[in-house]
Amino acid sequence: MSIIKKAIIPVAGAGTRFLPATKAQPKEMLPIIDKPVVQYIVEEAVKSGIEDIILVTGPSKVSIENHFDYNYELQNFLKKQGKKKDAAAVKDIADMANFIYVRQKGPYGNGTPVLNCRHVIGDEPFAVIWGDDLFVGEGKPRLKQLMEAYEKYTDPILSCIEVNDEGTNKYGIIDGLKVEKDIIQVKNIIEKPGPKKAPSRWGSIGAYILTPDIFDVLAKTKLGKDGELWLVDAIFALSKKRPIYAKKIRGKFYDTGSKFGWLKANIDFALERDDLKNDLKKYLKSMI
Repeated sequence: MSIIKKAIIPVAGAGTRFLPATKAQPKEMLPIIDKPVVQYIVEEAVKSGIEDIILVTGPSKVSIENHFDYNYELQNFLKKQGKKKDAAAVKDIADMANFIYVRQKGPYGNGTPVLNCRHVIGDEPFAVIWGDDLFVGEGKPRLKQLMEAYEKYTDPILSCIEVNDEGTNKYGIIDGLKVEKDIIQVKNIIEKPGPKKAPSRWGSIGAYILTPDIFDVLAKTKLGKDGELWLVDAIFALSKKRPIYAKKIRGKFYDTGSKFGWLKANIDFALERDDLKNDLKKYLKSMI
């Protein structure tokens, strides 16, 4: 049984890349077919053994809280309509985990929502997953793969994927020492260095297992690029005190915070569904 029971999911971002759709709707609530992106993220965490889901929210994010709450009126309506399966599915969303909501306060940057959860996490290791990074793991969920790596090394674990030359312009690239087939000890993360300057083809993506000592480091970390508090800056500072590792994740990654990543996820997921795949295949073939 895993010792990691809490996961932070920051969902306070404005989602400007999807305007005007996100003017009155959180980007994390954009659907992949008929389920919002953030629900897939929560389901991944729960399947990995997480019990407490900490959603760090901001203004205009009430719909996320409502989504993971009970809706007795809707449940009763569905039951009266004879849609017992749909009623059960709605109830199961709220039953998945213990949901905790923290309002983001402090400077812009992805380090702030993590620091905001210090009082909830306490003195135990925990997970961080971004609310729009969707990963379909091979055999095991992405987070479970990270948790197993943590149990072996008991030091902070970052997630990464193997990228091509084009990917070195999109991701932070890890510089470090390979200690196992899928594990690298991190020396540095170089932001979008390009193929010629990239020290490896290991691209850092948004999921982490962190230890509680990150909070003291975050609290002392100076604001970085664009005047924001960056989690990676704190992780790099922590690496001066203890080893930091990265685990290469087996599976398929979708950046649903980008329009094309969101579109690819919708197509791929639809092709896996019995009620959609045949019609979609016919439609796609008709466009060739």
